[in-house]
Amino acid sequence: MRIYIPGTWPMLRKLVKTGRFDPIGGTAFALTPRLREAYVSGDDEELEYAAMGEAARASLRLLAVEFGLGEDQVPARRVVVAADLDDVTLRPDLDDGAVRISGAVPMTAIAAVHVDAEEAEHAVREAAAVVDKADLGDLDAEFLVGEAEDHELAWYSPEEIAFLVDLGDL
Repeated sequence: MRIYIPGTWPMLRKLVKTGRFDPIGGTAFALTPRLREAYVSGDDEELEYAAMGEAARASLRLLAVEFGLGEDQVPARRVVVAADLDDVTLRPDLDDGAVRISGAVPMTAIAAVHVDAEEAEHAVREAAAVVDKADLGDLDAEFLVGEAEDHELAWYSPEEIAFLVDLGDL
């Protein structure tokens, strides 16, 4: 199953060092039956994109925590790791596309990494500061999150991750 795991830049750095991606709490997103039911129409590719969007929003929540801890040097870029895993458990208690995975994801299971470009950093930083309010229905906060979500995530192959991290850390 193709899953989308929310992450942050420090998590990508760790992936490069260790060769494995450690998801926070084992939370990921996928094209689940519940996600499929939530949409009136859409093919698998469109619904996979929706699952990736849920992971990108979860990345904002992770960034909010890092920024709250005073991690001002963390690049304000959403990170989503796409991987292919078989051992996935559905999480109907969370978002429609939420799944749980156990343990770290080896580099060999990673299909791609999706990351914001540098020009998205201002919008992402603002969105991370208000994502919880947006989740609770605050329209101004939802507007700021929407501004960040208007930025498309760039696609990188697994072979490009080390180069991406090196360039981003300059």
